[in-house]
Amino acid sequence: MEARSGAPGRRPCLPAIALLALALLLSCLLPSSEAKVFSRCELARELQDYGLDGYRGYSLAEWVCLAYFTSGFNTAAVDHEADGSTNNGIFQINSRKWCKNLTPQAINRCRMYCSDLLSSDLKDTVICAMKIVQEPLGMGSWEAWRHHCQGKDLADWVDGCDL
Repeated sequence: MEARSGAPGRRPCLPAIALLALALLLSCLLPSSEAKVFSRCELARELQDYGLDGYRGYSLAEWVCLAYFTSGFNTAAVDHEADGSTNNGIFQINSRKWCKNLTPQAINRCRMYCSDLLSSDLKDTVICAMKIVQEPLGMGSWEAWRHHCQGKDLADWVDGCDL
């Protein structure tokens, strides 16, 4: 008969503790708000509700086109630039000037954390986007808009959306 160490019938719970620790660690790495990939019409309705249709002369179709070509309608989209800045959320708003991430010297004109732009609740994203289009370049601030949306017939972006 072999001798056992420890109390009879008790096994260490190390695997369960390790799994719990891993789950907690992963939850810290994910954005605290839930991300979402919108459908075209769902996003069009949401942006219309926030008053973007016609804001500063830009049509709802231009906003939807921009969102598609920047993030594929994904609120969790984050792109890392060579200079260390990030483009965040459905409109890929850059941290160099518009939001605060881990870079202390960021200007943060929207007065929010970049992680606020990753939420399925588009309120902060819309507020920041409205500030961006108030700049002299307007939507021209986004390269994706200049290349894919500017001066094009964009009616298809909102066609059939029951707005």
